[in-house]
Amino acid sequence: MTTKSLQALNHELASAKSQVEFLEISTQISFAEKLKAQNLFPLTVKPLDIFQINVGKMCNQVCKHCHVDAGPDRKEIMTRETMQLCLNAIEKSGAHTVDLTGGAPEMNPDFRWFVEEISKLRKKIIVRCNLTIIVANKKYNDLPDFFKLHKIEVVSSLPYFSSVKTDSQRGDGVFDKSIQALKMLNEVGYGKDDSGLILNLVYNPAGAFLPGDQAALEREFKNKLKTNFGVEFNNLFAITNLPISRFLEYLVRSENYHSYMEKLIGAYNPIAAENVMCRNTISVSWDGYLYDCDFNQMLELHVETPKSNQHLSDFNLDILNLRAIKIGQHCYGCTAGAGSSCGGTVA
Repeated sequence: MTTKSLQALNHELASAKSQVEFLEISTQISFAEKLKAQNLFPLTVKPLDIFQINVGKMCNQVCKHCHVDAGPDRKEIMTRETMQLCLNAIEKSGAHTVDLTGGAPEMNPDFRWFVEEISKLRKKIIVRCNLTIIVANKKYNDLPDFFKLHKIEVVSSLPYFSSVKTDSQRGDGVFDKSIQALKMLNEVGYGKDDSGLILNLVYNPAGAFLPGDQAALEREFKNKLKTNFGVEFNNLFAITNLPISRFLEYLVRSENYHSYMEKLIGAYNPIAAENVMCRNTISVSWDGYLYDCDFNQMLELHVETPKSNQHLSDFNLDILNLRAIKIGQHCYGCTAGAGSSCGGTVA
């Protein structure tokens, strides 16, 4: 299990430009042509519902499938000044949900201040917590209480309900620490019926295959986690691994890239394409730039607007609403099978 990011290893695929070029030249069937066949090109936006903000790439884990290439060696962290620009834009936007991600978002030194300020705007807050951060250091042990205080919806990745598959994807000891953190969240009411404290889990396949049926996986996870560990949660999101960053590197290194892309293309679902998350979401990077989705952010594919409007300092919702979504070959990952988004299936 690697303990360094692709960037720290000076890997060719640490470059967003190299990833985009590789995907374009190595995939025969254009995603744009798929959209044109169902009169969806150009892909247009819907009313903005979700502000997804990456507050930094620093993380206490180095997961082999991570599309952010996050890790302890990543120093990109959102400043309080950029957070203030976020708050200004959120207030103007009318979005009902703010989705905080990373890295481990809790490692940003201004994370708690930011959450408190967002709470004042009366927005629903989602935090994508990797669970192990809660038990990684005493200063994070009170996160369940902090989450509860602000009625935060917690979304956490758990690749499987056993240690072997989880640790192989996320690192040695991650499963046991995750179970410990889940129990701490349960203790303050998360995942419990009628508590109003939502705890959702995310399932990512551990290899070069698509996720199974989300509803069936949820039933199995709930049964196994409750029976074996006494852990409860609300919903399971099944998310397809997109062929970018560390998962792309894994696919190439294991000689699974071409077969995986064939699976994605073969499973293309027109209904999923109509409901992709980028249509009602804006993604903000740690340095305040705007993207159509979190995956485009990692590939450095900025929003394309009729005027210069690619940074929070120029935020103009009317202009952003005129844009067409920037697409690429990686978009096959969100439109395969039942579709994939940060909230699970879309079809």
